Amino acid sequence: MNAPGDGGPAIRPDGTVLGFDVGARRIGVAIGSAFGSGARAIAVVDVRDGNPDWPRIERLYKEWRPDGLVVGDPMTLDGGDQPIRKAARAFARELRSRMKVPVVMIDERNSSQEAAQRFADERADGRKRRRDADALDAMAAAIIVDRWLAAPQDAVVLE
Repeated sequence: MNAPGDGGPAIRPDGTVLGFDVGARRIGVAIGSAFGSGARAIAVVDVRDGNPDWPRIERLYKEWRPDGLVVGDPMTLDGGDQPIRKAARAFARELRSRMKVPVVMIDERNSSQEAAQRFADERADGRKRRRDADALDAMAAAIIVDRWLAAPQDAVVLE
């Protein structure tokens, strides 16, 4: 992977992006753009036997036509690797191969906890119900997109 600002194929900062929160059983998906009001959770894609539902991801890509893709980089709190990080990087490489647009990774530390807190707050306000909890992965993807929108220069471009 390339370091930030090294001249690799980055996503236009004014572009629209799909963001992904990669998990072992589900992948959260969100959409966002610099001209919107922040990222919006749009889908949760199943992962079966380590394989994402690629037809569903491809339909989302065709529906939203993003300028680039942002994948959360699930490192440990001290910046090290954890088991899902290898899967997230492999997913990002496969995305780039299939979609032929720039793909970047951005630090997603604590995004799942932040999504859980947002969900709890929205539930307390009556805007979410317990049955909406399946959307937590998509909310985490929205946080990943928001982080990219706030600091696109911090993203790491795939080689």
